[in-house]
Amino acid sequence: MQALALTADWPVPHVAAAAITADGTLHTVGDPRRSFRLASISKMLTGWATLVACEEGIVDLDQPVGQPGCTLRHLLAHAGGYAFDGAAPIAVPGQRRIYSNTGIELAAQAVAQAAEMPFDQYLHEAVIRPLGMHDTVLKGSPAHGVRSTVHELATFVRELRSPTLLAGSTADDFHTVQFPDLAGIVPGVGRFQPCPWGLGTEIRGDKQPHWTGTRNSPDTYGHFGGAGTFLWVDPGAEVAVIALTDRPFDDWSAQALQQWPALADAVLAEVAGA
Repeated sequence: MQALALTADWPVPHVAAAAITADGTLHTVGDPRRSFRLASISKMLTGWATLVACEEGIVDLDQPVGQPGCTLRHLLAHAGGYAFDGAAPIAVPGQRRIYSNTGIELAAQAVAQAAEMPFDQYLHEAVIRPLGMHDTVLKGSPAHGVRSTVHELATFVRELRSPTLLAGSTADDFHTVQFPDLAGIVPGVGRFQPCPWGLGTEIRGDKQPHWTGTRNSPDTYGHFGGAGTFLWVDPGAEVAVIALTDRPFDDWSAQALQQWPALADAVLAEVAGA
């Protein structure tokens, strides 16, 4: 896919990227088996594992977790009232979309307690091992501590598009807007009213500007990470794109917020033209 050649202009030491088209074809550039820190793309894997735990019946999205009035659903949707980092809540649950590593960590802790095993082990048993993602590992925070490869994230994308670990209705909840009227900030991008979010995944909606492309549908969902990484799935176009780098987002954010959307638009235009 010619659009992926745009990554050659990115100011990063290493980049690996892929586009997965409607028929499942994987187009890559760079080394698809090179390991990168995913940063906040990790939240998508944590969200998917939590939904597996829901289907197993060991947790429930609407069970209380954290401060009074907060549920597992609130935490996965960044609506639990917790700060970016820190144990003390800063708002009432369901009041604002406050992007929070703490919220994701509390959700993972609830799963770990219910499963009676550390969350990294649960993630491995519930998602990583059954999908055959042998080079994917969580070390540290469930909000940002996963390392993986483009090749293995492509496997995860296939799971997102055609679930084998979740029932269809549960999988749909993952990328269905939760608490739809909440305003909030996408860190490094801007403040939005509303700021739609699913269960561990951001939903594009009508956000503008955004780190995905201008051609992406409002139903596009995914995540970008502070390690200079992103993954998005556009159900309307039946296309997904993964890009992993090893330069922190903050070091090149102004360029990234131009180059990432340009790549998205080029991929979508190439697919539409084909």
